[in-house]
Amino acid sequence: MNATFSPVPMPPRRSATFDEYAIAEIQRAAATGIYDIRGFGAKRKVPHFDDLVFLGASVSRYPLEGYREKCATDIVLGTRFAKKPIHLKIPITIAGMSFGSLSAQAKEALGRGATQLGTSTTTGDGGMTQEERGHSKILVYQLLPSRYGMNPDDLRQADAIEVVVGQGAKPGGGGMLLGQKISPRVAKMRTLPEGIDQRSACRHPDWTGPDDLTIKIQEIREITDWEKPIYVKVGATRPYYDVALAVKSGADVVVLDGMQGGTAATQEVFIEHVGIPTLAAIRPAVQALQDLDMHRKVQLIVSGGIRNGADVAKALALGADAVSIGTAALIALGDNDPKLDAEYRKIGATAGTYDDWHEGRDPAGITTQDPELAKRLDPIRAGHRLANYLAVLTMETQIIARACGKSHVLNLEPEDLVALTIEAAAMARVPLAGTNWIPGQGRD
Repeated sequence: MNATFSPVPMPPRRSATFDEYAIAEIQRAAATGIYDIRGFGAKRKVPHFDDLVFLGASVSRYPLEGYREKCATDIVLGTRFAKKPIHLKIPITIAGMSFGSLSAQAKEALGRGATQLGTSTTTGDGGMTQEERGHSKILVYQLLPSRYGMNPDDLRQADAIEVVVGQGAKPGGGGMLLGQKISPRVAKMRTLPEGIDQRSACRHPDWTGPDDLTIKIQEIREITDWEKPIYVKVGATRPYYDVALAVKSGADVVVLDGMQGGTAATQEVFIEHVGIPTLAAIRPAVQALQDLDMHRKVQLIVSGGIRNGADVAKALALGADAVSIGTAALIALGDNDPKLDAEYRKIGATAGTYDDWHEGRDPAGITTQDPELAKRLDPIRAGHRLANYLAVLTMETQIIARACGKSHVLNLEPEDLVALTIEAAAMARVPLAGTNWIPGQGRD
């Protein structure tokens, strides 16, 4: 008998290059002729802190007893030149997020939550609001290329000044605030027409390089009587050189923002394809400080994708003095709350995927200037939620530090870490787990 051959039907196969999202984006671009704008941060998977683990203590290391032995978390920022350095109770700060991007209620909530835990919040673009200054014990004033709302009086009211050169989500690009969020109050603070799209400059109007930055920092010090610490914030691109030049220019503190850092609104292609991951940026930045004999003298704040105490502890172990959170802080306030899923679906999203922060239709009342939506956010309750979250981050960081035998979280060090992937080992410059091999540094 001759057997009859029956081919097995093959299931449809999707392209790894042209996946479902790529096809939808091509179709959207073809239909509209415009690039996509959104908020949030990078959504693609990149090497991150999850690719590192702590070794902890056993026989060769001695852990600290959690109930009887202290593990300190305090940090001082601005010890290089400032007459009045900032003393924080925890090494976790709130990143710059503007009034305009966020509602006044959200800015107040951030100030309330940060103050409860003894840490700082940051103004963002567009100037200082009384809601934030009034409820923030420690407030950092951002000086951005737009100079929206900037004036010497507010500089003097602040506790520190942060000169923003770049942002992790869009290094080399300026901010965006679309017309639907340019309310009368926002327009007045920024000296803009109401309801008209705004795009900030990508560089400062009065300086173009590190020598000019030195002069600008000196000007700010004169305006503030040398009292305030001066931060310089850079997006993670060439961290060794950028940090070295920021230090040479006179910065007291350098803020390094990785590509996972959030944004209120920018081009999707910018968010996903410009800049380098936070994990890859920390060690070159620390190396620059060490080569200049400035590590721990000029403090390093790392931001971009910080989610939990493990992330905080890993950033500190790699050489940071503190971290800063933005997207996570908004989630703690109530952004993308599952309770609002039905309302997110009405505007074409779901709780957990909502990133159209530029549209100003946020049901949570956080990324909006609509007065009716903004009223939904109770700043007292939201501030308490943020304080709870910050407390958990701090306790988780302490748990890890104690397990590694450290009496202060800043005593964590690269020797406490190993990597689970070759890529993470190379970026973090720690051994691949189970070996003594650091890629790029040879074998013993």
